Amino acid sequence: MAENIIQKKSFEFAIQVVETYKYLVDEKREYVLSKQLLRSGTSIGANVSEAARGQSTKDFIHKLQISRKEANETLYWLNLLEATDFIQQEDSQKLTKQCDELLRILTAIIKTTELKLS
Repeated sequence: MAENIIQKKSFEFAIQVVETYKYLVDEKREYVLSKQLLRSGTSIGANVSEAARGQSTKDFIHKLQISRKEANETLYWLNLLEATDFIQQEDSQKLTKQCDELLRILTAIIKTTELKLS
């Protein structure tokens, strides 16, 4: 069976988000924004995993669209955390790059699947 790149990358990204969350809570004592980042950043992979076992093609697309929305939200929290000096620019850029890649992959999968559906 071929490796599922989006599942692998979204899981790896979730791990990085959890590590960032732990840093924010333990070192910066930041609890509100960090929780938002944790929720949206880990939700990407959770919805990708659900999509892989979708009940239909439309369900598959819908779950990936939710993942894409969560990725967009995650970018917002990363930008805000960087702008407010809770995370360093280097760390923010690394996570932002990973999240942007997830967005591109998700968008490509959604577009391709929609084309096949129509």
